[in-house]
Amino acid sequence: MMAKMRSLAPAFIVTVGALFVLFMVISDSNVLQAIGGRSNNVGSVNGEDITYPEFMKILDQQRENQKAQTGRDVEEDQMDQFREQIWDAIVTQKLIQQQIKKYGITVNDQEVRDAILGDNPPSFLKQNFVDSTGNFNRSLYEQALFDPRNKQALVQAEEYVRQQRLNEKLQSMLYATVNISEADIKRSFINQNISINSEYALVDINQIPDNEVKVTDSDLKAYYDKNTNKYKVEAQRKIKYVLFSNKASQEDSLSVKRSLEQILSNYGKDTSSFKEVVETYSALSVRKDTLTPAGLSEDVLGRLSKAAKGSVIGPIATPQGMAVYHLLDVVPSSDTYVRASHILISQYGSDEKNLEEANKVYDQLMKGASFEKLAKEKSGSPEGQTNGGDLGWFGKGMMVPEFEKAAMGGTVGVIQKPIKTSYGYHIIKTTGKISSKFAVEWVVSPLKASQSTIDANSNTASDFAYLADKNGFESEAKNYHYTVLESPAFVKDAFVIPGVGPNKRLVGYAFDNSVGSISSKPFKVPQGYVVAKVSSASDDRVRPFEEVKGLIKPLALREMKYEKAKAIAERISKQMNGNLASAPGLAKYVVYSQTGAFTPGGTVPTVGSDFAYIEKALNLPINKISEPVKGQRGYYILKVTSRTGFDKTAYGIQRNMLRDNLLREKKSNYFNEWLAKLKKDADIKDNRDMFFGQ
Repeated sequence: MMAKMRSLAPAFIVTVGALFVLFMVISDSNVLQAIGGRSNNVGSVNGEDITYPEFMKILDQQRENQKAQTGRDVEEDQMDQFREQIWDAIVTQKLIQQQIKKYGITVNDQEVRDAILGDNPPSFLKQNFVDSTGNFNRSLYEQALFDPRNKQALVQAEEYVRQQRLNEKLQSMLYATVNISEADIKRSFINQNISINSEYALVDINQIPDNEVKVTDSDLKAYYDKNTNKYKVEAQRKIKYVLFSNKASQEDSLSVKRSLEQILSNYGKDTSSFKEVVETYSALSVRKDTLTPAGLSEDVLGRLSKAAKGSVIGPIATPQGMAVYHLLDVVPSSDTYVRASHILISQYGSDEKNLEEANKVYDQLMKGASFEKLAKEKSGSPEGQTNGGDLGWFGKGMMVPEFEKAAMGGTVGVIQKPIKTSYGYHIIKTTGKISSKFAVEWVVSPLKASQSTIDANSNTASDFAYLADKNGFESEAKNYHYTVLESPAFVKDAFVIPGVGPNKRLVGYAFDNSVGSISSKPFKVPQGYVVAKVSSASDDRVRPFEEVKGLIKPLALREMKYEKAKAIAERISKQMNGNLASAPGLAKYVVYSQTGAFTPGGTVPTVGSDFAYIEKALNLPINKISEPVKGQRGYYILKVTSRTGFDKTAYGIQRNMLRDNLLREKKSNYFNEWLAKLKKDADIKDNRDMFFGQ
């Protein structure tokens, strides 16, 4: 047994250390501050510094933990997100520790010893001391506790338990007012166990035409005055920006190509299989697939179609990266794949005019006009502007039926007369047909920007930031032919700027600076680097009536349709003589349906998740017809045809489990709301851009 205990000692130390890293580093921040000084602060929480050494120690440890768990390091393009997660964890822990201190919560040494030496030790300690049956071996545990080799690990365990108990006491204080009523538990049981069948007549507001409801300006103003809270707008900012994308350079592409060529060179000299050679001489993995023409670029397809069995094709650029294909076999396919071009005519106001224009274009083509030229001039589809109408290769089920039938039935090279689909009129030219698939082994190496390319891009962005600040943003962008983009408006709490990506410091910059301010250095975003200029700013406000009048009309219209639907529902409810199925014959815009069985906690067949309907169905006497009930689609008149009763025995069995689940959920929601408010009210300073260029 002694030998077994010694062999477990290292595992004991490692486990405790992994769990305890974050707390230990944070609690040791005073030492780190003394080493680093205030100039090394990456930020602060309510005046409490987060030093660079502190931040990096935690980040590096968590990075090592991930490597140990997954076998992979954090990818470079994921580092910004990883640092964000570590930052949020540290801020959260600082805030929690500050609250523990604020409320004077303490844990004495005796409490810690009782937890470790008591009948039920912490689970993170117990898990290393189990017998062959998986049960906790207390004798082995006690021997390890008093083994001198575990002295340091035991100190760490005591501190971890202390922090755990401090957190538990804080939570107990926070949760003192959180409780679950008997009514809450019963409702949870009912939602899961009561089965209801019903039928209904619905006056559907979506069927009422707009022209049957008159909305005046005074109606709109009345709606506005009643709902001004809906038109409150938070302070917003917009930025103009130039994006310097971290794209693979020509040298990066050549480097990837050369590495693949070297692998192929080894394949030519080696008698091993393609897969063995690739995986011996590189970190790349080989895929084995049967590829269809629809999934291949024209270049790859052309080469595979002409290649002999056993040929190696590539390296060749693909959307996935630089690829090499080893052709195993050409497999006959029961499906036909076609390539086609089209000109879409859909923009001339009416079906007749679209057909007339399509015929004119067809006549021009028959007289020898260029298909590609007319596609660019006349086509209403994106492919017309970019590819001369070329749709590439596709198979069955990838196009609307009418288009698919025409393209697949067409003769290669022949232009067909216009055909109609839901999109408009198409003039189709089938340009290729294949009934083969390709069995291949293939390897792809992603084309990513190298670190030297990223560094060069960062320097270019920095140069532009300097010149833009000195000479003007737009003028310098024009000088260097950079595209200036503008973001949509965003609020202070935004995590992501649309079009730009996540960067809280860029959001902060926009709100901390006046309109016209230009960032003196680039901000790092997922795509590369951004140099920004604050282009517009607005404070908290209520949008004036004239500004939102157009937005109000459909809402007011919907409200008035509800009024009309209510009047219809009240009238027909007096006329149907208990027969809901007769309701559609009594008035327009009325539908009848049966729901089938549903539970109150789920969705209602043919109705959906409509709380008003469910509540009425839950409480309405069986076979009694309800008064009109306002729902999400209009006014319902409903009847419950069957409903199971409340099973007291089943409730007694499930009650404690339901209570525990509800209490756990309620506590979790309470804590998250408490923490969110704590963060919102805190004075959090973020200086990470000084260290990480964000």
